[in-house]
Amino acid sequence: MKPFVKTMTLDIHFLYHHSDSPSSHSGGGSVQSRPEPPMHLAVVACGERLEETLTMIKSAVLFSIKHLQLHIFAEDQLHTSFMEALESWPSFIRSRFNYTVYSISFPSENAAEWKKLFKPCASQRLFLPLILKDVDSIVYVDSDILFLQPVDRLWAFLSQFNSSQLAAMAPEHEEPRIAWYNRFARHPFYGRTGINSGVMLMNMTRMRNMYFQNDMTSVGLRWEELLMPLLQKYKLNITWGDQDLLNIIFHHNPECLLEFPCQWNYRPDHCIYGSNCASAEDDGINILHGNRGVYHDHKQPAFRAVYEAIRKYSFGADPVTSLLDPLEKELLKTTHTYCGKSHALLTKRLARSLASIVRPHVDAGKTESQ
Repeated sequence: MKPFVKTMTLDIHFLYHHSDSPSSHSGGGSVQSRPEPPMHLAVVACGERLEETLTMIKSAVLFSIKHLQLHIFAEDQLHTSFMEALESWPSFIRSRFNYTVYSISFPSENAAEWKKLFKPCASQRLFLPLILKDVDSIVYVDSDILFLQPVDRLWAFLSQFNSSQLAAMAPEHEEPRIAWYNRFARHPFYGRTGINSGVMLMNMTRMRNMYFQNDMTSVGLRWEELLMPLLQKYKLNITWGDQDLLNIIFHHNPECLLEFPCQWNYRPDHCIYGSNCASAEDDGINILHGNRGVYHDHKQPAFRAVYEAIRKYSFGADPVTSLLDPLEKELLKTTHTYCGKSHALLTKRLARSLASIVRPHVDAGKTESQ
């Protein structure tokens, strides 16, 4: 399998890398101590996902405490738009993160097959351990994710990994009677109801070094050896693309996965039939996942309201009067829906996060933002 890895290395290239943060430079005259390593956050954006992805990034940098290193995988025609948007953000926000924009790239011998799997480019996430060879750990999120808590809280799950765990995800569902995998899947899946890969924490060093058990051979396979044979075996039986492949992998290697609670990947499924995410009921929602396009239609107005509030917020404006108050007003209009009835869960953690935002000096944040 070595030629496969070499081919990937030759095919992968990033177009832009920006490090505007003062802390990212190593000037000899600096009296500051060396900053701690950043948190790494990856996202894949194809098609019409530019604005949605920028809104996700906005939510991440707005609340995060430690520095962020963003890895943005996007179709080439989106690269300039990403750069222009991120560079237009005010300097007090730009100082919180660095970013790299990468081209979408798959192993050349199977690129077309991987790209058409499920949604365009979605399976890119499977290859992050092979592309980002120098990155130890990363948070991968879908473009339709919104952070309502600092990324730091999710990043902290890495320290909870035991010696065998190398990834963390939330269950696909909490209620087996209305869950998808245990009722319809035609392939192995993790646990009782499967896992959802929209938010995935990865120790990629462990993933690169692990030999994974599988149902194709009696010996363990490395990550780069496992993916294509798995796709070939199950491609006629999988519905949700790369998420299904991850379910198959962790079905055979359950000791490698840490489950985090549903409040870290809260989707319409958790409220459209009545609330069924206990951790959110107790503590509020930490990460909102607007899958099924609910940020952009009128099927789940509560989800759309949160997305629009963050999208429209101007960096530096008062977070309570400019974001939280208008959002709560909009959410009161959604109480005719099951998800709207749970609107207090949508703002519980967000309100705390907004309260902790350190605002810049007067006029520093008046730059027009995304």
